[in-house]
Amino acid sequence: MKVILINGSPNENGTTNKALLEISKSLNEVNIETEIIYLGRLPINDCLACGACDKLNKCVIDDCVNKVALKCKDADGFVFATPVYYAHPSGRILSFLDRLFYSQGEYLAYKPVASVTVARRGGQTTSFDVLNKYATINHMPIISANYWNMVYGRNPSEAEKDFEGLDTMKNLGKNMAWILKCIKAGEEKGIKHPENKNRFTNFINN
Repeated sequence: MKVILINGSPNENGTTNKALLEISKSLNEVNIETEIIYLGRLPINDCLACGACDKLNKCVIDDCVNKVALKCKDADGFVFATPVYYAHPSGRILSFLDRLFYSQGEYLAYKPVASVTVARRGGQTTSFDVLNKYATINHMPIISANYWNMVYGRNPSEAEKDFEGLDTMKNLGKNMAWILKCIKAGEEKGIKHPENKNRFTNFINN
């Protein structure tokens, strides 16, 4: 089994990465493979709403979104992590997730996911809420821990002092591992995820 962890920070080795390393370590201890994917500092285009992905089965913009999507196809679980900017996730991870879910959401559906936010002080809960909404529109079980999945610290050194936050990350990894193993055990017994219908309604009166 494998979990992909997305680092939505422009800083590859900042507090966001510190949180992901704690989760990764917890997963590795129970023999679950992990890969932390740093989105880099290059611009990530927003969705163009062109609809081309319906025909191409990938985003028309050929950048990291399509490359990561191929990895998502074979992954069993995910963690989306972001720093907090003005009480919202980074624009980088929002553009990435908008296009990933819209163009290739089938690669993520029914797979467990956790959202993680890091901040110096405030804006965590609103950012956490935004990330979780991607999961709840795509049949993805959300993994929780003993507290909201948040770490405090302006840099990794400060985050080291957030003992509760780092413990939350460790527990998050344990809970992710448990759910993944439960899903695998169910599949071995012939239990598969449900086949759900999608019905769209526009709130317009004719």
